[in-house]
Amino acid sequence: MWYNDINEVISLLNYEKLSENIAERIKNDRVNNTLPQVAFCEDDVVRRNDCERDKANIIRTAFIRDIDKIIHCPYYNRYADKTQVFSFYKNDDISRRSLHVQLVSRIARTIGKALGLNLDLIEAIALGHDIGHTPFGHAGEEFLDELYFSHTGRHFSHNIHSVRVLDKIFPYNISLQTLNGIAAHDGEMELCEYHPRPLDSFDEFDEQIENCYIDKKNIRRLIPSTLEGCVMRISDIIAYLGKDRQDAERAHIIDNDDFSGSAIGRYNAEIINNLIVNIVENSYGKPYIKMDEKHFEALKKAKADNYALIYKNDRVSDDLHHIVMPMMRKMYDRLLDDLVGGNKAAPIFTQHINYVNKAHYTRDIPYEQTEPNQIVVDYIASMTDDYFVDLYAHLFPESKERILYKGYFDLLLI
Repeated sequence: MWYNDINEVISLLNYEKLSENIAERIKNDRVNNTLPQVAFCEDDVVRRNDCERDKANIIRTAFIRDIDKIIHCPYYNRYADKTQVFSFYKNDDISRRSLHVQLVSRIARTIGKALGLNLDLIEAIALGHDIGHTPFGHAGEEFLDELYFSHTGRHFSHNIHSVRVLDKIFPYNISLQTLNGIAAHDGEMELCEYHPRPLDSFDEFDEQIENCYIDKKNIRRLIPSTLEGCVMRISDIIAYLGKDRQDAERAHIIDNDDFSGSAIGRYNAEIINNLIVNIVENSYGKPYIKMDEKHFEALKKAKADNYALIYKNDRVSDDLHHIVMPMMRKMYDRLLDDLVGGNKAAPIFTQHINYVNKAHYTRDIPYEQTEPNQIVVDYIASMTDDYFVDLYAHLFPESKERILYKGYFDLLLI
């Protein structure tokens, strides 16, 4: 019976293909070395510091250097235990943020390869785009933003903090093109067409970033400066759209059959294939990234369905708001008190400031002289879910607030 059900599903899947015209153009351009000249040129890379160590060579090009810096960042390890969508599940079959960034990279590189773009720049942006994300997914991000704003009048956003991680907490001298792609990756705002907007200097970039701390609305005004950044931005949506449905089904939140079918399909494999094909079909040889109207409307509908059926589902959001938010508020206040009070034995010093300072970089000012609320935000944002839980238990051993996880066998009982 199970075998027959699987065959029935497979027979209903719709995998689109490139038109013969576009497929032949790509094939001939590769053979004849006449690919459209739309990729970002490595010679135009911009860095804050024009030091000899970071210059490209025959082995390590400009953006390979960015990739290496990102994957060796101490916080890159922490992707592995950060919530993608579903917190409170001890289940390795439910995606964590580490898998998400790999999926984004893979999808973006597939599109980029077909369009003749700079794959190293795409990979650098993809692998770094969520490195500043909080524990407990977007709910954790909202909580930390609320706390930071209440203390300082400034905002927290994971994409802007990803830039801070790679540019300030660990001043890696990452390229302007990679940092811009990370800052402008906002996967919550889908567009039918993505047109890059040139960005020539760090002065302009720094002003954009500061404006996002002051007003979160400015995040939606950030535009990738390269086609590679545009590809990464739409790939972020493609990567989570169907995968979150798979995870919701595995978590017994909802059944995939509850989603309506559309031009892009209902299942993850269909969604990924059909959006990639349509983007390549409509973007090849052009200085922008485009979907046709039918696929764009289907993408918007699928995303709206995910919000209605998954992200706003009480079983997904209730525990986060009723348990994690009070815990984060208490933790924030305690960490800030210890920092301002100079309690050098407290975790904010021993586990965070000292940890950051183990990496030896040239800084304008010592890290510990950073504004105290910013240091607290840096620390909480860096945490994995389990780190947060363990630190809370360490700081408040008598507290009755606890997170109860669902294990593999708990799901079998649902």
